[in-house]
Amino acid sequence: MTRTSLLWPALLLTLSAHTALAQSTPSQAPPKMEKLEEVTDDPVTISAKPAQNKITERRDNSGNVVEATVKSGPSTYTLRPNHPVGTSVPGDAMSGAPRGAQWTLFEFDLGKKKKAPEDDAASDNNPPPQPAPAK
Repeated sequence: MTRTSLLWPALLLTLSAHTALAQSTPSQAPPKMEKLEEVTDDPVTISAKPAQNKITERRDNSGNVVEATVKSGPSTYTLRPNHPVGTSVPGDAMSGAPRGAQWTLFEFDLGKKKKAPEDDAASDNNPPPQPAPAK
């Protein structure tokens, strides 16, 4: 007989003894319970602010979105789609990197009507300037 054929019965005997020990029945006594002290906390009320987001989309004649402007609180940014070149598909090696958002940092209102000079002088409490004498 070979050496491995003699080891099999010994191996099976040790495995069966190990599984018999592992399957012992749990004790019938109930587990010991600990009493937790009751704490009364003030009720927590969570109220979410309504979303202040305003989204404006601009579309071309075929209905595709050309530009989306998002105003979220004090921040404003513009999203434009990345149009793939030729027959490439978004995510393809030839399509290029995705286009990021453009944040609007400062806006100047150049068409704003200027303040009247009399309002400006009244607010400074200075007398209005004297006109230059005519020659």
